[in-house]
Amino acid sequence: MQRAGNTGMRLDEGQMGSKVARKKIKSCEKIDSHEPAEPADCDAFPKTTYLVLRFAPGIDPKALQWLIKKIKGPREKGGGELLLRRQPGCDEKDGAILHISATAARISEAAEELDLRLIGQNDPLSSSERRLIVLHGLMQGIRALPEDDHIPSYPTARLYNGQSIIEVFHEVGLLESFYPLHNKENLRRLRKQWYCNFFSHQPIDEIRAYFGDAIAMYFSFLGFYTTALLFPMLLGLVQMWFSGPESLLPAIFTILNSFWVILFLVLWKRHSNCLAYSWNTIKTTGLDDEPRANFRGLMGKDRVTGRLLPQYPRWKSFVKMYAVSWPIALVCAAVAFYIMLASFWAEQIILVWGTMQEDGTQSEPDLGVQALVMIPSIVYTALVFLMNFYYRKLATWLTEWENHRTQSQFDRHRVLKLVVFEFVNNFMALFYIAFVYQDIEMLRYQIALMLILLQFLNHFQEAIIPYFLLKYARKVSILLGNKTQKDHDSDSSSAEEDTKPILPYEDRTGAKIRRRQNSISLGSKSKLAFFSALTDTPELDVNDVRVLQTVAEGERDEYESTYDDYLELFIQFGYVILFSSVYPAAAICAVVNNVLEVRADAFKLCRVTRRPLPKRVKDVGAWQRAFEAVGVISICTNCALLYLMPGLRENLAPGVSELNWALATGALEHALIALGLLLYLAVPSQPEWVRVALARQNYQSTKALKLS
Repeated sequence: MQRAGNTGMRLDEGQMGSKVARKKIKSCEKIDSHEPAEPADCDAFPKTTYLVLRFAPGIDPKALQWLIKKIKGPREKGGGELLLRRQPGCDEKDGAILHISATAARISEAAEELDLRLIGQNDPLSSSERRLIVLHGLMQGIRALPEDDHIPSYPTARLYNGQSIIEVFHEVGLLESFYPLHNKENLRRLRKQWYCNFFSHQPIDEIRAYFGDAIAMYFSFLGFYTTALLFPMLLGLVQMWFSGPESLLPAIFTILNSFWVILFLVLWKRHSNCLAYSWNTIKTTGLDDEPRANFRGLMGKDRVTGRLLPQYPRWKSFVKMYAVSWPIALVCAAVAFYIMLASFWAEQIILVWGTMQEDGTQSEPDLGVQALVMIPSIVYTALVFLMNFYYRKLATWLTEWENHRTQSQFDRHRVLKLVVFEFVNNFMALFYIAFVYQDIEMLRYQIALMLILLQFLNHFQEAIIPYFLLKYARKVSILLGNKTQKDHDSDSSSAEEDTKPILPYEDRTGAKIRRRQNSISLGSKSKLAFFSALTDTPELDVNDVRVLQTVAEGERDEYESTYDDYLELFIQFGYVILFSSVYPAAAICAVVNNVLEVRADAFKLCRVTRRPLPKRVKDVGAWQRAFEAVGVISICTNCALLYLMPGLRENLAPGVSELNWALATGALEHALIALGLLLYLAVPSQPEWVRVALARQNYQSTKALKLS
């Protein structure tokens, strides 16, 4: 089992949170040893850019100037009190690029407001925490005032009092993207400890210090889950080696795997609470979070903070959710299920038609028939891709329409809608093969195909292909840049030879390599207005390394969230446990895949995608419920598969009628679910040392309030 802070499962519960905190302090200092400190002077710009804002080409200068004043402005007037510099060479055709940073005083003040430290901790802020502070000041601090009813020059971009201005800019397309820059020295040190060191534990503390809580929680879960899979892998090896047609091992291992599923989920919940305590996120609730930028409601006094914030009755969100959104989601899942059935029926019709002889007998299918039989599967695969694409958009729109107050609530309800649809697309075909066709060999073949082939393709698609495409794009840009520069030099007069730009044109402007086709052409007056909007914003030195780094990292793909990573593990978890009684080798394939998955995902984050925005989390969110639901379903499916095994019935209960055998497997299923529920309730979700530490914190807080 793992240790908190690395990737193990087990924490020494006799040790208190101080040891975890000391370890965290040491790791954060190590990862941030090359992070320059913020200046105390409000006019000086730090050597670290915490966020880069890339605006759309053709943005109206009035809107840009208005936002810049908001970012610089005082907090009491709806501003962010942040520091700004603009990218050298920005023009109206490519859009402005701004570098955001903050003073040491602003960072320190915001750290106290966000409660980033446990009581008694005075360690330096990590790299991800500093960026989280600046992101919070940008997204939550810069809000519309009563007189700000719309974005200047864009009357259709409506604003309400207290709404996040940055989020509206992003939603309407005026702000193309915003992302933090990598710290190359820290990233190099992290890579050596992480995916370059194949046989070591994951440096979870260092991952959190650099990427934030959400990324660290995902990799901690991945390591914990992989270590836990060693038990079913061992059972699978024993079952594969010793099991026969009439062996009792499938029944025994079904019982053991059922207990393993419940125990794994319970222990993970305990482990995540240990991490949440050491990260000081264990006390966070939905009421503590700031309202989402897109949360709509009438302005009113907040029940917790007393501030004026948008208010919306929770019962209205529930009515929308259960009366409209979930029925639509279930209809979409039913349509996906029917399309899956149609593909099976089409295959069967083609097979019968192609092999039917004149005398009514069936022959072996020839190559032509085998090729025709594959057509429904190919069409179904393409339809699944399209359905997933559009259903994600629909689920996002429905969840947005439900108007959840916090981002964590929004993410949870969106994930639950998506998981139901993904479950139907990935597992219902296997259920059909197992319980309608009742073809165990075909079921084993399909699970093996999904686990081995598709997961290998996922690694190839996620990390390897984007990496080489990125390298190829950079080489092309260098060649094009050199050619453009040579042409420019050959056409230049001798008087211009002393004023050659230091950087190639594309790099100086900060534009993407592939220019946007929909860039808005502005007249000469608009050009003057564009530059006048940036007059009060100083420019970074053209030789500053951040200029080229901003361009290079802007070309990378955005890492949107951990949803796709958790989804891969969720689907794999289903393949491993839903049919473990008939395919015990699934756990072996999963362990091998996950060892590679850790390195592939780490490589993707460090070398392929932009640095993700930091996010605070206390657990895996809705994925805990999703894994628990699949765990319960697995008990039912494996007991049903035991019923379908004729050799097991003849060996274990010879002479028993089919009805009594069905009742016996049903009773086993009910007993396993009941025992699993008792185990789930008997094991506390928080270790004793965490409960004691939280009680001590409450006592110290109460005592401090009385003294004050």
